[in-house]
Amino acid sequence: MRVVLQRVKEASISIDGAPAQSIGPGLVLLFGVREGDTPDLIPKLAKKCANMRIFSDDEGRMNLSAVQLGYSALAASNFTLYANTDKGMRPSFTRAAAPELAEPMWEQFAAELEQQGLKEVVRGRFGADMQISLVNDGPVTLVVDTDDWGH
Repeated sequence: MRVVLQRVKEASISIDGAPAQSIGPGLVLLFGVREGDTPDLIPKLAKKCANMRIFSDDEGRMNLSAVQLGYSALAASNFTLYANTDKGMRPSFTRAAAPELAEPMWEQFAAELEQQGLKEVVRGRFGADMQISLVNDGPVTLVVDTDDWGH
């Protein structure tokens, strides 16, 4: 699984043209699942994302988490995180998990995020047409990839 995590001053999401839902300061999390991923790491991934110390303390050091500050998160599924761009100019998405695997894992990830103590979690909807607007803070953008964990 892979999450692109962004520290934001604010963000909003519109799903299938509906009015946008928004958050103030916090996190935007784009979540992707590849073929072969299993749900056993989802609780750890959600905890790591919500508690990542990427917000500045009083001394200007990235030392505080969204949970510690009472911030929110906006989370959306995003199969394009597993695009293969090795050949040609058109990305291939064969490494992305099939919807039958990815959707329940997305739902579990979002539910686990909601248990982490964030102020709120605004969710995208799996497979929907979503537009996300954000003001990136810093910018601070990280990729959290469970393949890097050496499990």
